[in-house]
Amino acid sequence: MLRCILLYALTIITVCCSGERTLQRRADKLAREFVIVDTHIDVPYRLQDHWEDIGGRTGGDFDYPRAKAGGLDAAFMSIYVPAALETTSTARAFADTLIDMVEAISASNPDKFEIVTTPSDVVRVAGSGRIAFCLGMENGAPVEGKLEHLKHFHDRGVRYITLAHSEDNHICDSSYDTTRTWKGLSPFGRSVVLEMNRLGIMVDVSHISDDAFDDVMEVSRAPVIASHSSCRRFTPDWERNLSDDMIRRLAARGGVVMINFGSSFLKDDSRRAGEARWNAIEHFIEENHLRRSDSLAVAFIETYAREHPYPYADVRDVVDHIDHIARLVGVEYVGFGSDFDGVGDSLPVGLKDVSHYPNIVRELLRRGYAAEDIRKICGENLLRVWSQVEQVAREWK
Repeated sequence: MLRCILLYALTIITVCCSGERTLQRRADKLAREFVIVDTHIDVPYRLQDHWEDIGGRTGGDFDYPRAKAGGLDAAFMSIYVPAALETTSTARAFADTLIDMVEAISASNPDKFEIVTTPSDVVRVAGSGRIAFCLGMENGAPVEGKLEHLKHFHDRGVRYITLAHSEDNHICDSSYDTTRTWKGLSPFGRSVVLEMNRLGIMVDVSHISDDAFDDVMEVSRAPVIASHSSCRRFTPDWERNLSDDMIRRLAARGGVVMINFGSSFLKDDSRRAGEARWNAIEHFIEENHLRRSDSLAVAFIETYAREHPYPYADVRDVVDHIDHIARLVGVEYVGFGSDFDGVGDSLPVGLKDVSHYPNIVRELLRRGYAAEDIRKICGENLLRVWSQVEQVAREWK
C-alpha cells in the first residue's frame, strides 16, 4: 500500500514538473516572439556613479546579454535628474550629460543598441537583434522655466517626461512632498503639458500628486502614461501608486499604466518594512555623524538587514497588479515599467534583472491569459499610446 502511495505521489510530481517545464518553454518562446517594452530602466544614473560596459555582463540589473535572454526589445533609459538640482540652474546640463552617455553607449555598441524616437523604429529594431534605446526624462526640473527647453529635449530624443520627482518643482507637486506648493500643476506646468502635447512628448504622471494628476487629465489633449507606477489597491493610502479612480480616468483617455516591479510598490508590508529600514538607517547615520560608506554605518545596515529580513514580493504579485488593471479597465491599459537599477535590492523573487520577463509571461499563461492579450501587455499597449501622442502632435492646431 505504501509503495502504491509513493508511486502515485511520484507520478503527480513528475506530471507537475513536466507541466511547469512546458509552460516555461512556451513563455520563453512568446517572450522572444513578442515586442517587449520596458518604460523605466535607471541605467544612466547608475553608470554615472559606477561605470560598466553594459554591452557585456555587469553587476547591475540591466545589460545586453541578460536583456536579450529576457526577450527585451525596447528599454526607456531614464534620464533621472535629482530633485535637489531644481534650484541650482544645472538641471538641464545634468540631463544633457546623461543623454550624452546613452548616445556614447549606443555609438560604441552599434551591433547591440540603437537610439530610437518612434514606435515604428522600435518594431524595426526588434527584428534586428539589437535593443532599442528610448529616452524618458524623470523629473521636469531640466525645463528650467523655459518652454523652448522642451523642444531641445525633444530634438535630443526624449519621448516622455515625468513632470516631478521626489519634491515639488516649478511644474507641479510631487506625491512625496507634503508642501503642496501649487495644489496640482503650476500655471507654467499647464503650459508644459500642452507644449509636450504639441511636440509629441508623452506626459508621465508617475511621482506626481493626486491633485497634479487631476490637473493633467483636465489639461492634456493626448493620452498620458504612468511610466513606473503600480496599484494603490495593494498599498492603501500610498500616493505614489495610482488609485482605482485614477486608473479609470487614465484608461478612459487611452493611457497606460506601466507596472513598477519594486516590492514596496507591490505589497504594503514590503513598503512599510522598507520605510522602517530607511528610517532606522538614517537615524543611526545622523545620530553618529556618519556617511553611508563609513564602516560603522555599513555594519549597522548589514546587521539591521540580518535581524529584520525584508519581505520580498514575487512574480505573482506583479501579475496581481496587471490582473487588477485588466479586470478594472481592460488588458489594453497596462504594461511593464520595471524601475530596474532604480529600486535597489527590493526587486521581487523571480524578477531580479532584465533576463526574467519570461517569468511574468509564464504567470500570465498560468492564469489563463490569451497570447494576444499577453502581446498587448508586453509592449503593444505602450506603442499604441506613443503612436496616439504622435498623432495628436501631427494634428496640433
